[in-house]
Amino acid sequence: MIGRLNHVAIAVPDLMAASEQYRSALGAKVGAPQDEPDHGVTVVFIELPNTKIELLYPLGDDSPINGFLEKNPAGGIHHVCYEVEDIIAARDHLKETGARVLGSGEPKIGAHGKPVLFLHPKDFNGCLVELEQV
Repeated sequence: MIGRLNHVAIAVPDLMAASEQYRSALGAKVGAPQDEPDHGVTVVFIELPNTKIELLYPLGDDSPINGFLEKNPAGGIHHVCYEVEDIIAARDHLKETGARVLGSGEPKIGAHGKPVLFLHPKDFNGCLVELEQV
């Protein structure tokens, strides 16, 4: 059901410093910051030959990233994102297997302009999983 690894998301306490570190220290192609108000984050994508790294920074006081950074002040891996062809079919199959879909269970539009869902980390070995329809 899942396809390619779309990205690994890293929550960071300083978005500009993290972006510059990837640009200067690692020589990576770093995108521009983009606000995602529906998800409460500002993101920067690092383009790699086979996938992406998504840097996450809180957007507003209600951002879900605030709590993560309180527990992990230096930042850290927040989630992994896998591609799926049909997000509704994937959601329905996962629910049938007992996996919990976060939020309302209805897809939201993600940073790439495509439908996304998040799966509870307790159902996936402690890892928050994002599914993105391609």
